[in-house]
Amino acid sequence: MATADCTARREREDRTIARALRILEKRAKYRITGASYVSSPDDVRHFLRLRLNDLEREEFWTVWLDARNCVIEAECMFVGSLTQTAVYPREVVRRALHHNAAAVIFAHNHPSGACVPSEADKALTAKLKAALNLVDVRTLDHMIVGNAPIPLSFAEKGLL
Repeated sequence: MATADCTARREREDRTIARALRILEKRAKYRITGASYVSSPDDVRHFLRLRLNDLEREEFWTVWLDARNCVIEAECMFVGSLTQTAVYPREVVRRALHHNAAAVIFAHNHPSGACVPSEADKALTAKLKAALNLVDVRTLDHMIVGNAPIPLSFAEKGLL
């Protein structure tokens, strides 16, 4: 009987945690999409950390912004494996044009927890930035979410 009680209690707690996470994610998403503009990376960081932390596979996200840095959309574009995600610049440019975006912030997670950009991360960022420059979309940042309390910002590290 005690085992059944523990199992039932754990299931109730899991449902409560899942509901709380949905509420937090909704508030964080509203905070970046409902804001008049993005004045600092902090709001985006909080949203991305909540969304990308503790995932089992890599996900590559884009946060599309208009000319006044108002968030148009935050979306997961690619999902990969434990250690890598295939990102296609053609598809990123296509989505930028679809959203009529003026700027973008890239983000992806490292399931290993390390917030250190790899050479592949740096090369991808340069390739995406060059492709988007051709259609006048500015790359404002690329963030890596891992176990660190604050996601790594390419812009703040001088990597853009």
